[in-house]
Amino acid sequence: MSDTTLVASVKAAMKAAMKARDKERLGTIRLIQAEFKRIEVDERVEVDDARALAVLDKMVKQRRDSATQYHDAGRSELAEQEEREIAVLQEFLPAQLSEADIIELVDAAIAAAGASGMQAMGAVMGQVKPQVQGRADMGEVSKIVKARLAAG
Repeated sequence: MSDTTLVASVKAAMKAAMKARDKERLGTIRLIQAEFKRIEVDERVEVDDARALAVLDKMVKQRRDSATQYHDAGRSELAEQEEREIAVLQEFLPAQLSEADIIELVDAAIAAAGASGMQAMGAVMGQVKPQVQGRADMGEVSKIVKARLAAG
């Protein structure tokens, strides 16, 4: 296992945040570490990069949902806190895909599956999800898949 794993980079970032006395960043990184540890203890498995990516992706999604709810409730200070946590979490995720990149992947999956119509949604999403995990918002990917299947 190389030292450039996602789990190792999170640990390194935690040490750097401790040295820099960056409490806010450190708090978010500790939340990541706690989630990794929870999985390792509950499931008795070592968190690999694929699982770490899924965990980070889920944490970003949860914070986006919370930020939206806080904005809707007029609690901008709490929404801003969630957005700051999202920024820290995204540092560990791969570069985000553009909409054009997602459309390209979706079109390729539709062609590979020979899919047409909404009944093929699950098959297409099953092919696309591993390719975009952590690199795109799955809600947006789902909308694109629906639009492409409805159009084709």
